[in-house]
Amino acid sequence: MSLNGWLQIVLFIAAVLLLAKPMGSYLTRVFERRRTFLDPLLAPCERLLYRLTGVKPEEEMRWTEYAVAMLAFSTATLVLTYAIERLQHLLPLNPQHLTGVEPALALNTAISFTTNTNWQSYVPESTMSYLTQMVGLATHNFWSAAVGLALAVAFVRGIARREAKTLGNFWVDLTRGTLWVLLPISIVFALALVSQGVVQNFRAYDTAKLVEPQHSVGTDGKTTTITTQTIAQGPVASQEAIKMLGTNGGGFFNANSAHPFENPTPLTNFLQMLSIFLIPAGLTVMLGQMVGSPKHGWAILAAMVVLWFAGTATCYWAESQANPLLHGVDQHASLTQSGGNMEGKEVRFGIANSALFAAVTTDASCGAVNGMHDSFTPLGGMVPMVNILLGEVVFGGVGAGLYGMLVFVIMAVFIAGLMVGRTPEYLGKKIEAYDIQMAMLYLLIFPLLILGFAAVAVRMPNLGLGSLANRGPHGLSEILYAYTSATGNNGSAFAGLNANTHWWNYSLAVAMFFGRFMMIVPMLAIAGNLAGKKITPASAGTFPVTTPLFTLLLTGVIVIVGALTFFPALSLGPVLEHLLLRAGHTF
Repeated sequence: MSLNGWLQIVLFIAAVLLLAKPMGSYLTRVFERRRTFLDPLLAPCERLLYRLTGVKPEEEMRWTEYAVAMLAFSTATLVLTYAIERLQHLLPLNPQHLTGVEPALALNTAISFTTNTNWQSYVPESTMSYLTQMVGLATHNFWSAAVGLALAVAFVRGIARREAKTLGNFWVDLTRGTLWVLLPISIVFALALVSQGVVQNFRAYDTAKLVEPQHSVGTDGKTTTITTQTIAQGPVASQEAIKMLGTNGGGFFNANSAHPFENPTPLTNFLQMLSIFLIPAGLTVMLGQMVGSPKHGWAILAAMVVLWFAGTATCYWAESQANPLLHGVDQHASLTQSGGNMEGKEVRFGIANSALFAAVTTDASCGAVNGMHDSFTPLGGMVPMVNILLGEVVFGGVGAGLYGMLVFVIMAVFIAGLMVGRTPEYLGKKIEAYDIQMAMLYLLIFPLLILGFAAVAVRMPNLGLGSLANRGPHGLSEILYAYTSATGNNGSAFAGLNANTHWWNYSLAVAMFFGRFMMIVPMLAIAGNLAGKKITPASAGTFPVTTPLFTLLLTGVIVIVGALTFFPALSLGPVLEHLLLRAGHTF
C-alpha cells in the first residue's frame, strides 16, 4: 500500500460525495415532474412518445399494475434482443460476417442484458455484430437501468405518500429516466471517452503484421507460426458510457475495461468508476428530499460509504501482499513479489486502482472489470464476492441498490422497535407483519438461488464441475462467484470457469431472471402497502433514522444477515484457500 494509492481512493470518494447532492436534486426534479433546463428540448419528445404509444401520463398505477407493466416491457425487450442475436447473420452492420448466436447462449445473453446483469459467456468481438452490440445490447443498457430507476422511484413514493393507492405510472417513469437522466449524461460521457482515445467507428477489423512472429505447439505436436494479429474495433464509446452509468458492465471487448480501446487512460478509469456511483449516490439524496427528511438520505449514504470503504481497504491490503509461495523462497528477483500481487492487473492502473475498481464495480452491481478477479489473492478476490453477497446494496445498481437498501432499512427499524418494545415506525409509518413478511421473502430469495444452484453444480461431475480449471477451494469460489454474480445481477466473474455450456448458460439465465424479477414483486408489495398507511406523529419512543446510531444499526444488520447466510460457503472457498496458501499448499 502507498500514500499515492490512498490519495486516489480518497479523491474518488470525495468526488462521489461532492456530486451526490446536485445529482439527487436533479433526479428529484425529474421524477416529481418539475421544470428542468432540458425541458424545452425533451418535453416535446416526451409528449410525442405518449401520443404514439397511447400512454396516458396522468393515470397512475397500483403496485400490481406497475409490476405487470414492468414485466411486460422487460419480456418484450428480451424477446427482441434474442431475435436480433439469432438473426444477426441476416442483418446489416456485420462487416465480420459473424454467424447467428446459438440458442442457449442467445437466451443467456438476452436475459443477462434484460436484467441489468450483462454476464457474458462469449467473446464479444468474435460473437456479436455491430448491430447486435448497439440495438440488442446497448439499448438494453438504457432500458434495464431505466427500469431500475423507475422501481426505486416507485418505492420512494410508497414511503412518501399517505393513504394512497398508487405508486405512479411505470411508462412515465421509464420515459423520464431514459430521456432526462441516462441519455444526456451518456452523450456527454461518450464524447469525453472519445476525446481520451476510446474507439467509436463502424470499420471492419484491421489486420496488423507482428514485429516478432509467435510460435505455438498444438496438442498434435505440430508447431504453428503466427505472423498477424486481428485488431477489433467498432462503436465502443457509445456503449461504454451507458454500460458504466447504468451499472450494466458488459464489455464491447472480452477484456472489458482492461482493454485499451475501452479504458485507455487513468482519466477514463477515474471517470468510469465515478459514473458507476453517480446515480446510486444521487438516489439517496433524492430519497431524503422526496420523503421530506434530507438527513435520512445522508444517513443511508453514510452506511453505503462505510461498507464501501471496508471492502476497498481490505481488497487493497490483500492485493498489496506478496504471494507467500513466491516471496522469500528464493534469492532470485523473479521469484519475489515485493510490490504486491500484480497478476491479472494492468500496469497502467496498478494495485490501488485495480482494487478500487473491483470494489466499486461489485458494490454497484456493474460487473465491469479493469483486472481479472480470478487472479486476485484469496482474500482480495473474496471482497468482490462479499460485496455482491451483501445484496448489492452498497450503492448498488441503478435503482436496485436503493430499493434493496430500503428493504434492509425496514428490517433495521423493525429490530430497533423490538429492542425498545414499541411498534416499529419508519418515517411516521408503522411497520407491520405484512411488511416484514415481504421483506423476508425478498431477503430469502437471494441466498436460496445462489446456494441452491451452487449445491447442484458441485454435485454434477460432468455438467457443473467439468467447466472448472481448478478443483480445489478456488474451484468452489469460481462456482459460488458465478451464481452470486448472476443472482445479484452483477455480471463480473472468476474467469477460470468456462460458462459457455448448456448447463451454465441455462442455469445462470434462470438465476439472473429470478434474481431480478422475483425480488421485485415483494419489494413493490411493500411499497404499495406503505403508500396506503397513515402518518403517525413522532414521539419519544420513535427510533430516529437520521442519526449515526441508525447508520451503525443499518450497517450491522446488512453485515450480520450476509455473514450468517454465506459464511459457511465462504469458509470452504476463499477462506480455506487463503489458509492453505499460507501453509504452502496449492491446487
